[in-house]
Amino acid sequence: MKNIELLVLDMAGTTVNEDNVVYKTLTKAVNEHGYEVKLEQVLITCAGMEKLEAITSLLKEINGNEEDAAAIFENFSGKLKDAYQNLEVKPINGTEDFLLKMKAKHKKVVLNTGYTYEIAQQLLDKLQWKENIHFDALITADDVSESRPSPEMINLAMKKFNILEPEKVLKAGDSVIDIEEGKNAGCGLTVAVLSGAQNRTALEKAEPDYIFNTISEAEGIL
Repeated sequence: MKNIELLVLDMAGTTVNEDNVVYKTLTKAVNEHGYEVKLEQVLITCAGMEKLEAITSLLKEINGNEEDAAAIFENFSGKLKDAYQNLEVKPINGTEDFLLKMKAKHKKVVLNTGYTYEIAQQLLDKLQWKENIHFDALITADDVSESRPSPEMINLAMKKFNILEPEKVLKAGDSVIDIEEGKNAGCGLTVAVLSGAQNRTALEKAEPDYIFNTISEAEGIL
């Protein structure tokens, strides 16, 4: 049993259920630029990454023109904003309770994401999750110079709450890149969840300490 003081939790697919709308929108934006990719490939390649970087990686993989990335990203960002206006966003089952229990145990909870601050905040507004009630801080791709799997977002979370030992940090997410981020930061626990973008077979490759159906099951190890 680790003495975990800080939980760094991914958003879409880990704490927030937005029906993979990000990756569906990203697939559409890429294909509107004259490519043909399937959602499955987008989920494997792009899950958890900062989205401009994700599009660039995807184009590399399909022998596309990497110079198209900026235009596709712009198209994607506009589409996603529209999609989120109309989307019903819900917490992953059991998550809201889990967050409140962790806060009651005086653990710090940081939500982190490869999204921009604007998109992340839009999700939180829809959920009506409030800082200091459901979570202690939001850290997005906008806050760091290097996105996942760099540990920069986790390092920033530790710095915010003056946690000096990464062994006291749990990192959870629904993608391989989340687990790599946690391992790169030296986190005491890495937890993969099956509620989002990637399946058990994909997640096992990253060798997380635990794989749960949803993040609320992590209560048992805390």
